[in-house]
Amino acid sequence: MGAGVPPLGRHPASAGQRTRPDPSPTQASLEAAWLGRAVGCLLGKPVEKLPLTAIRQLAQATGNWPLTTYFTAQGVPSDLLSTHPWNRRSAHTSLAENIDGMPEDDDLNYPLLNLLLLQRHGRNFTTTDVATLWLDELPAGRTFTAERIAYRNLLTGIEPPHTARHRNPFREWIGALIRADIHGWTNPGDPAAAAEQAHRDATLTHTANGVYAAMFTAATIATAATGTTGIHTSLRTGLSVVPPHSRLADAVHHAIQLAESHEDFDTVVDELHARHADHHWVHAIPNTALIAAALTHADGDFTGSICRAVSGGWDTDSNGATAGSIAALLVGTPAALPDRWTSPLKNRLSTTVGDFNGTGFDTLAHLTHLEALRP
Repeated sequence: MGAGVPPLGRHPASAGQRTRPDPSPTQASLEAAWLGRAVGCLLGKPVEKLPLTAIRQLAQATGNWPLTTYFTAQGVPSDLLSTHPWNRRSAHTSLAENIDGMPEDDDLNYPLLNLLLLQRHGRNFTTTDVATLWLDELPAGRTFTAERIAYRNLLTGIEPPHTARHRNPFREWIGALIRADIHGWTNPGDPAAAAEQAHRDATLTHTANGVYAAMFTAATIATAATGTTGIHTSLRTGLSVVPPHSRLADAVHHAIQLAESHEDFDTVVDELHARHADHHWVHAIPNTALIAAALTHADGDFTGSICRAVSGGWDTDSNGATAGSIAALLVGTPAALPDRWTSPLKNRLSTTVGDFNGTGFDTLAHLTHLEALRP
């Protein structure tokens, strides 16, 4: 399937031709999903960009290995921090002792943008609508890799989908995947529609496996959003919208098989890193594989899923965010999420997107629920 062709043989306009999702997600489950995405992102922020050995050593130094809670600098030897310093851009807001609400992150900015996208254009949005929204609402300095290249291309007059292809070496990286949640949350029980929306969004910035990763994630979330399906069926459904002979499908199948075959998740991670050693740490293929492995190995448990996703390295905050979104959706209510994860967020999200700065996750759930119910 080419990156410029709508998935599953459906025309983009068909995504808007429905009456009401059945079954619809509850507002509580959507609040859990928003919270789960934020918690998983926050867990991974201090160790983003660090090698796998550093993540393990920093957690072990404080007795937090295997991971069970947020990272802390308290008790970490100074020589270890000199060798492996925390991510300088986020440690001041994401270590346990520093958390005071959810800090800004692109892993939350993009779901906010896609919420605005649906509010303004509905399900029939086009890739050009996505581009226009970005120029209106997304500060250029908050874009990275493929998104920044596409943004630059827009400013020079290049139109989608050429924005994804023109001088864009990052077009198969993870950026489109982290924008997929809203498409799944608002299409419960309709993974094809979720994947199609994700495809129209993704082709602004990505091609091939970068697009497939977004489609896989959206379809997985749409299946989990029914509240009637477990993680394993959700992942299998996600794979059903991906070209079966693509490199992404092969990597996800392999990761799931590894997770099902090994009791020790460190062994799973080591094998994934060996298999994908030639990929950049932000490439969509290894990161999607790790997310699938973490969710499978944890059997959808929330803490187990986010901790495995982050402990596996690579793009830690993005992987934690997506795993957290899916696992929390399966939990179904904010109250069922452990308080040690959610209380530090103080029901407050920081962002430079639109008028959302300081918005509570309960409010975001309400707004998302309205879009899920919109015909």
